[in-house]
Amino acid sequence: MTLSTADRSGLTRVRPALRLGPLSLVLRPTMLLIVILLAAVLFALFCLDITTGAAHLPLGRVLDVLTGGGTRSQRFIVLDSRLPRALTALVVGAALGLAGAITQSILHNPLAAPDILGITAGASLGAVAVIVGTGGAATGFAASVGAPLAALTGGLLTAVTIYLLAWGRSPTGDHGVTGLRLVLVGIGVNAFLVSGISFLLARASLQDAARAQLWLNGSLNSADKTRLIPAVLALAFVMVVALGSARTLATLRLGTETTRVLGVRIQTQQAVLMGAAVVAASVATAAVGPVAFVGLAGPQIARRLLRTPGEPLVGSALVGAILVVGADVASRTLFPVDLPVGVVTAAFGGPFLLYLLVRMNRKATLS
Repeated sequence: MTLSTADRSGLTRVRPALRLGPLSLVLRPTMLLIVILLAAVLFALFCLDITTGAAHLPLGRVLDVLTGGGTRSQRFIVLDSRLPRALTALVVGAALGLAGAITQSILHNPLAAPDILGITAGASLGAVAVIVGTGGAATGFAASVGAPLAALTGGLLTAVTIYLLAWGRSPTGDHGVTGLRLVLVGIGVNAFLVSGISFLLARASLQDAARAQLWLNGSLNSADKTRLIPAVLALAFVMVVALGSARTLATLRLGTETTRVLGVRIQTQQAVLMGAAVVAASVATAAVGPVAFVGLAGPQIARRLLRTPGEPLVGSALVGAILVVGADVASRTLFPVDLPVGVVTAAFGGPFLLYLLVRMNRKATLS
């Protein structure tokens, strides 16, 4: 049987597949090229971040030190001082971007980000409580681990609280958590937690309030290996869980009825994926403090660059890392003072949030 020209023109071209044993992958050359370009931009910003500082080092000298060369003083500046900061910025940005991609995919809402849902505020409240409660006398364990551990605990407890408050009967009559209800509850809990942070700052001494406010701005000045290692481990764990559940995550975007017909346990998968996102956001916040709008903007920028139907996991992590590392470079080169990285991301994220709101409003008007 032969097809006419008209019939052939109506057929959809099938993308080439790559088969490796039992695995079968669809080749998307354009998407792969964009991901490689994003990785290249991230590597360039990462190297530039290491060269930036009070003592400027040429890029060639930095690469020489990273490959085992350089003098003792240069190795100290690069490996002990600047490399942990740049790595922390990269890991924190990737974790926030990945957490935002998971939450936005599950809740079908581009505004569903850890800082909007209250996860970041819960982590911040825990850290501020420790910083203010110690009265500046924290040393040893409390100084290096106390606030990050409290931030992680606060983020996890806040996520559990929001999930329980959002549990109820859906429009179809099933019991569970819906995206809209979770977002609304998260916004309310976020407002409550922010007021709690303000209350603690108002009652604290001037010195403790200044220390807490510096942490609340998302500063990389205190980044070290003690906080970097847990963040790396958490990012690796969340990445494995997210990539292992990529097909389930794509199925959840199809809607409740279609997902149930395909045999996916919606509430169980939502709980697992949301738990992974909460761990990533809480650990990132515990490492450097709240870095605003990265979890919101990263997945949406990656989605537009890669032109995917949902928020891409790897692309979101790369864009999130680019935003934080780029903000760290900008904070130390474009301004007369060394600004906290959270201030720079907030300045970028505010207009981007307005853009998303205007775009959503136009879609609602047209529909």
